[in-house]
Amino acid sequence: MSQTETGSDTNAPTDAHRPAFPRRAVVTAGMPYGNKGLHFGHIGGVFVPADVFARFLRDRIGEENVLFVCGTDCYGSPIDEGYRKLVRDEGFTGSIADYVRGNHDAQVATLKRYGISLDIFEGSGLGKAKAVHEDFTAFIIRRLYDNGYLHRTATAQFYDEEAQSFLNGRQVLGRCPVPGCKSEHAYADECDLGHQYLPADLIAPVSALSGKPPVMRDVVNWYFDLPAFRGLLKDYVAALNAEGRTRPVVSNTIDEFLVAPIIYVKNEHTIEYAELAGALPEHSFRPAEKGKASFELEFCDLAARDAARRLLDAAQIRYRTGKALVPFRITGNIAWGVPAPPLGLAAEDEGADKLTVWCWPESLWAPISFTRTWLENRGEGIETLNPTRPRGEATTWEDYWCSPDATAYQFIGQDNIYFYGVAQTAMWAAFPQGHEPSVLAEPSDLQQSHLVANYHLLFLDKKASSSGEIKPPMADELLDYYTAEQLRAHFLALGLGLKPVSFQPKPLNPRANEKDADPVLKEGALLTNVFNRLARSCFYAAQNDNDGLLPLGVVDPALVEEAHTAILEYERLMALQEFHTVMQLMGDFIRRANKYWSDAIRTADDDVEARRTALLNSFYLLRVCTVLMHPIVPEGTRMIFEYLALEADERTFFSWEHIFEGFEGFVTPADKERGGHPLRELPPRTDFFARHESQW
Repeated sequence: MSQTETGSDTNAPTDAHRPAFPRRAVVTAGMPYGNKGLHFGHIGGVFVPADVFARFLRDRIGEENVLFVCGTDCYGSPIDEGYRKLVRDEGFTGSIADYVRGNHDAQVATLKRYGISLDIFEGSGLGKAKAVHEDFTAFIIRRLYDNGYLHRTATAQFYDEEAQSFLNGRQVLGRCPVPGCKSEHAYADECDLGHQYLPADLIAPVSALSGKPPVMRDVVNWYFDLPAFRGLLKDYVAALNAEGRTRPVVSNTIDEFLVAPIIYVKNEHTIEYAELAGALPEHSFRPAEKGKASFELEFCDLAARDAARRLLDAAQIRYRTGKALVPFRITGNIAWGVPAPPLGLAAEDEGADKLTVWCWPESLWAPISFTRTWLENRGEGIETLNPTRPRGEATTWEDYWCSPDATAYQFIGQDNIYFYGVAQTAMWAAFPQGHEPSVLAEPSDLQQSHLVANYHLLFLDKKASSSGEIKPPMADELLDYYTAEQLRAHFLALGLGLKPVSFQPKPLNPRANEKDADPVLKEGALLTNVFNRLARSCFYAAQNDNDGLLPLGVVDPALVEEAHTAILEYERLMALQEFHTVMQLMGDFIRRANKYWSDAIRTADDDVEARRTALLNSFYLLRVCTVLMHPIVPEGTRMIFEYLALEADERTFFSWEHIFEGFEGFVTPADKERGGHPLRELPPRTDFFARHESQW
């Protein structure tokens, strides 16, 4: 590499293997339910990773080309049940919309405290977004119906005879019937670990209204023909694995549902099964593996399996069903929900006008509704956490969700892979007019999202749940002990894309030894000690030794090459959303930069020119650290930019269009002539990354 000024284009690497990024991107975070505020899992497991990636994309492809959308999930049985309990137990007199609005406002306040830079955060049942979402829901459902993928089916639903009421999903409690699942917190058709099953398979169901076992009554609803897309989903999983950009937990979880329908029968019923086997639909028998309590019956399709279930029930043979693709419910009869549009002749049936859409299908396209809401309002009169965002060229929701030069990055939790990876993938493929369930959607239609799924964020080695014994700490509570930027850095470093990881905040850990270090502060120390020391040293040295000027000139080529290597590796890791490795990379680079300063200034002693050279090189390293850490710790890096007092605006300084440049492109001709740029004076004992007051 030639020894040139770092502002020169001749220094920019021309690596042909650098990752490609879309021209336009929409980033989403898993929607929190409107029945509570945000806990540590919402922030650490979804919102912080999504925000860091959205901020990186703004720097990388241009802020005007990135849209970060989310909102409160206003519908569903958790909201309905939470409202019922609040009215019953605390005498709440407001409407269910008032209840959701209060929780939504609390969520907005928390997101702001953590620096989550959403372009829009509304609610699927609130404000302008409510009307947009209802309109878009009708559009999606009618398209799926017109394409032949919605069918009316009578299924058994739980009914409380004492309360004389059908029960929503969260008003039925039992044990998960999926083999291998140990969840004791299962609801009508899904457990708290995300497994799906038919309501009739729930073990030991109890009504939350009366505390008694409910009965089953038939209810007619619309279902999406998810089993028809088994072949397409298999191809999709193969494509994900071949491409290698998606975390294995996504493809592995999807693949678990693509097996043939299986019934697991207790070994104690071997004789009864043998007597009944000839009457069952055609199937394969597999004896119990060593140590297993059940043998397996595999059927060719869901209809054959369900026919066998009826015969097994009549013979009083105990069994469980395994994971398999089942029709995906679209509608329900809960009053608080998005109205279902009338479809065909069924619209004339009694009660058809009272159907609402089940919360999970409509929550999948809610981010598109939020995109439409933002575009219609252009940032006016909506809940925006990023009010200064520039307008881009995109004018329709299709520019973000359908265009082949755009990508939707959806950050979700492990529990929701079934919905986003299985159901959404199939519905997106079914969306085009006249589409057959054999190939993925054409480029002109809904593009498949890039799913970024995290494993469970545990609390003190346990899975925390609002409905379980281990209650999760609320996100606001953590800010009593840590700064938002300390927590952002820590959550990012946990490696949730690889495995479940425990969050171990010392102030909330009753088992913590007083002498033990706080695990949460490992990355915080990088900020408050190392990075802070590097920035302060540069500014104070410039004030004391260089007349308050940022020195300009030729940076040591070896340092420039090292910085470029780090930049390219950072870019590669960000493209793969390997955030924990990004934190390792930046920890090493910031420490090396700080060590360079310490060694260079010590050996320079009273040599004025040597001290100036050390300062020149260190400010260059500080710039690289500041730009790369900008998505992770935006407030501290923004403060460094402000004290640099450059002519360029913040957006230009952090843009990757200038990532391989030094400071020469950001200063005036007069600065270049004098060999230095005047910095804003940094008052004594000023911290760019301060400790929380409780840590002193």
